[in-house]
Amino acid sequence: MNAVTPIAKGSPKDWETDQEVRWCPGCGDYAILKAVQRTMPELGVAPEKTVFVSGIGCSSRFPYYMETYGFHTIHGRAPAVATGVKLANPELDVWIISGDGDGLSIGGNHTMHLIRRNLDCQFLLFNNEIYGLTKGQYSPTTKVGTRTPSTPYGSVDRPATPCAFALGAGARFVARGIDTHKNLPSVLKAAHAHKGTGFVEIYQNCIVYNDGAFENFTAKAQAPTHQIWLENGQPMLFAGGTKGLTLDAKDLKLTVVDVIDGDWQAAGVIVHDVTNRGIAMMLVDMTIEDGFPIALGVLFDHPRPTFDRAVIEQNQKASAGKSPDLQKLLNTGQTWTVG
Repeated sequence: MNAVTPIAKGSPKDWETDQEVRWCPGCGDYAILKAVQRTMPELGVAPEKTVFVSGIGCSSRFPYYMETYGFHTIHGRAPAVATGVKLANPELDVWIISGDGDGLSIGGNHTMHLIRRNLDCQFLLFNNEIYGLTKGQYSPTTKVGTRTPSTPYGSVDRPATPCAFALGAGARFVARGIDTHKNLPSVLKAAHAHKGTGFVEIYQNCIVYNDGAFENFTAKAQAPTHQIWLENGQPMLFAGGTKGLTLDAKDLKLTVVDVIDGDWQAAGVIVHDVTNRGIAMMLVDMTIEDGFPIALGVLFDHPRPTFDRAVIEQNQKASAGKSPDLQKLLNTGQTWTVG
């Protein structure tokens, strides 16, 4: 095997390939790609030790545009391939790229078991609430009432909440970001720093089939009052610090309160604790329709031992004091000679 020549990793350009980026003009995937390419040089990792694995969908073209190793796999099976990659070479930094259809529909079971096992990887789920590559059918996250080629009278499905799904599957890291938001790189860094499956939902605008799906909280005029960016150890404030979240201990639910003169303690605003799973479940379920902002940033981060480390340690224990002998293995048990 030829030795791998290390590639310089000092700038985002070192993580860009020579491939033409082929998404629809204005697609949110461009912004996510640039955010990832800007973030990679700051992670202290090497391109030749990095792998991007994708399934099927618009987002799944991602590996072609990263100057790393990559697999463009089959629909919904990226988590299975990524698991094999990580077990075969635990030193690799593995990123999974998926969409709301790829990761939550045909690939929902694979996503669930990846999270349950807690493989050490980053899982980026691009959520545009539509099937883009196959021309605009409704997806597991499409809002009720949305008219599409497959729901001409409006979808009647109650949409899945990706972060709630992840927490329900046992995720130890759950975060949210927005394709064009300046805070996305910090979310990616936090996911990478977590040892285990770092699940990140990214709201991504599909300009062709679902344009403006997130305008009610991403538009400049709406963002201050309809977004809350959470930071561990900091009070849950939004709307320029004039509003915050408090915990109704009697009914065990979050409520929005007004903050007067910046005195958030007097208003009862709670401090974000990324290790509190119960609060994280409440945060991911907040909707604008119910009078809440959309929770963004790192919602939950509480590491536990990873699947790949457990497998490696088990194999090392099982093989301790033994010498590999293929011929002996072949001659063990029932054997026969073909004449």
